Amino acid sequence: MAFRVLVVDDASFVRDTIKRNLRPLIPDVEIIEAIDGRKAVSAMKTNVVDLILSDWEMPEMSGEEFLRWLRAQPGHESTPFIMVSSRGDRDHVIAAVNSGVSDYLTKPFTPEELHKKVAKQLKRVGYRPPGRASAAAQSGFSSLDVLTGSKKATIEKPREVRSAAGFGKPAPKAKPAVARGGKASFQGRAFLRFPNSSSECEIRELSLQALNGVMERPDKMPAVFDQAAVDLENAKGEAMARLNGYVHAVLASEPRPDSQRLKITVRFVDNDPEKFEALSKAIAGAG
Repeated sequence: MAFRVLVVDDASFVRDTIKRNLRPLIPDVEIIEAIDGRKAVSAMKTNVVDLILSDWEMPEMSGEEFLRWLRAQPGHESTPFIMVSSRGDRDHVIAAVNSGVSDYLTKPFTPEELHKKVAKQLKRVGYRPPGRASAAAQSGFSSLDVLTGSKKATIEKPREVRSAAGFGKPAPKAKPAVARGGKASFQGRAFLRFPNSSSECEIRELSLQALNGVMERPDKMPAVFDQAAVDLENAKGEAMARLNGYVHAVLASEPRPDSQRLKITVRFVDNDPEKFEALSKAIAGAG
């Protein structure tokens, strides 16, 4: 019988990324998709699911609401549930733990991070790949061990993630986005996070669909189709929006191989009315 995984996210790009990286780890996987918590509930009523990876912030029904519903269903009190979110602050993780989450994965994530989180849950349920020894039986502890007080846990150095309240430490002030007519259209700044690097970005153009900007060349270059999370702040350094997206285009800002600045386009993939409203206010210069 196939090992069934439910992937819940309102962004098709994120679902595709998870699916693509699950198949090498679980050869007999059957993946079921849902675009929000409400669709996920419907899927659970008609399918037997062994593992769930769910976004937290979704329209219609959030990941937290879906998880609370799930834990109230007979037989699903301990079904592995990995929360996938662009919010990495401690308070948010604690709230997720209290809701019954099994583990936590921060967007944007690398394939290795996804594999590690999923492998721990596979070991927990005793999964063995067909025809060979389990590659999922990896040693180590869940990232929740630190929060639940396990003294045996090996604490890994976390990737830098800005907190939800102001997105963490202030970065150097970025240049404002400038419209074609020369008038500043957005007076704040953007901070980009990729699976292997992070950087502040000078915004050149901002719309409901994408961000165009210029950033310093990092040690680990972002690639086209890499996941990207965008934190927007107003001119006062106050958080305005946190958006999920992917790298649509990246090229050198100067015609030479040692160019230290990159032109980058990040297209947004969220389908959340609240995020659209926050982004609209940012573009309009509100806040």
